[in-house]
Amino acid sequence: MAKKEIRPRFKFPEQGQSAEKIDSLVREAGERDAAWKDGKTFSLVFYAGEEVGEVTRKAYEAYRYENGLNPTAFPSLRKFENEVVSFTIDLMHGDDDVVGNMTSGGTESILCAVKAAHSWAKKAKPGVTAPEMIVPISVHPAFDKAAYYFGIKMVHIPVNPVDMRADVKAMEAAINANTIMIVGSAPAYPHGVVDPIEELGAIALKNNLWMHVDACVGGYMLPWVERLGYTVPPFDYRVPGVVSMSMDLHKYGYSAKGGSCVLYKNSEMRKHQYFVYTGWTGGIYASPSVAGTRPGGAIAAAWAVLNYLGSEGYMRLAKDVMDASNKVRAAVADIDDIYIIGNPHMCVMAIGSDKLPIYNIGDELTAKGYHIDRQQDPASLHLTISWGNVKAIDQFIIDLKEAVATGRKFSMHNLSSQLTVSLVKTAGKLLSEERMSKFTNFLAKMGGGDGPPKRTAAMYGMMGALPNKGDIDELILDMLDGLNKPEKEKQ
Repeated sequence: MAKKEIRPRFKFPEQGQSAEKIDSLVREAGERDAAWKDGKTFSLVFYAGEEVGEVTRKAYEAYRYENGLNPTAFPSLRKFENEVVSFTIDLMHGDDDVVGNMTSGGTESILCAVKAAHSWAKKAKPGVTAPEMIVPISVHPAFDKAAYYFGIKMVHIPVNPVDMRADVKAMEAAINANTIMIVGSAPAYPHGVVDPIEELGAIALKNNLWMHVDACVGGYMLPWVERLGYTVPPFDYRVPGVVSMSMDLHKYGYSAKGGSCVLYKNSEMRKHQYFVYTGWTGGIYASPSVAGTRPGGAIAAAWAVLNYLGSEGYMRLAKDVMDASNKVRAAVADIDDIYIIGNPHMCVMAIGSDKLPIYNIGDELTAKGYHIDRQQDPASLHLTISWGNVKAIDQFIIDLKEAVATGRKFSMHNLSSQLTVSLVKTAGKLLSEERMSKFTNFLAKMGGGDGPPKRTAAMYGMMGALPNKGDIDELILDMLDGLNKPEKEKQ
């Protein structure tokens, strides 16, 4: 019998501690976090400098106790939210009919849009009993989460292998009597490319489908990129057929976490998002989005930063970011054996290689202090470049060249990773499914320790080699479960 893992239990504090002690403990805990202010964290954090940060901090603190659930109690929050949404509609070229709401982030915006589409279909397509949603495989997993929650079948369509954009013909061919919704991204997170939204919109109109554009990453960046003179495919309400859109204020809007917007082409479509219950003994309950309590601080901070920066400020930030992105693209083009996948439309991109172990290169960059996501199918390193990364770009290019050079050399780390992947491939051909699952778990636990490993080349290579993707799900579930338990105190 396997030895049961013992995790510490923390009892509720008997006595309070001083404010000074709490402040010290908070700062001490943060010392292990990603040092994002050095510009080496290429996702998760979007930072526009101390001045902008101070504006959002003061606005957030001013409303840190207020609740956006009841707009009649806090008319100031209603004003802030309505104006933020109005600014966003203007940015997305919406007409006077377009409406929207703020949410806590991209996932909630997507959940709202899918819920609305599902409710709409019950009336617009009454014959549908097993609703389906068609998406490119590059779409954000929040759509899979929404489909899981609302009982919708996901139909994943491979992207064009050359430009990594949605395959319009394949998506159209997948439409059947149960299809209620199709989705495109602007841009898709993995490779930074904008899907052919115009063509998808035309398909939606032709087949009476709900069309959603996920602009969570690009909604507050692509408009400025376009104004700077770069080519950006149409993706917003200039495109006929677009019903709903999502875009994150806490990404390239540089607002505080968590702020996002979900838009609808008119009020009738938005009503499908709402939840109302009038039979409760506690009174009438109505909520516009998934959340009940809605943090007033996030709403106030979004309003504050949009008004503080304005178009001029966002243009300045966007120019700095695109200049830095162009540096990276030029540098990658000059390095043999690595390349940018597809043709990104803004400052989100993926670096791949057909000859070098790209995950090992990622591990070398991690060892130099960078936080860079790994991707699969194809294997790549992901870069989300925002203003906070600009100051570190020149050093990143130097470090990238060194990491690639190291990746070309023999090392025990590289050899170990390659042997692990080869072992998994061979075992997959020889072992039964049950034995393969046990073998996979054995390899995954060999590293020991809490949380994900700092070097991940072997892990990602193994994941790509596994014949049964259910094994991957189990590995990640175990890791997620471990991360959501108290840690042992490090002495």
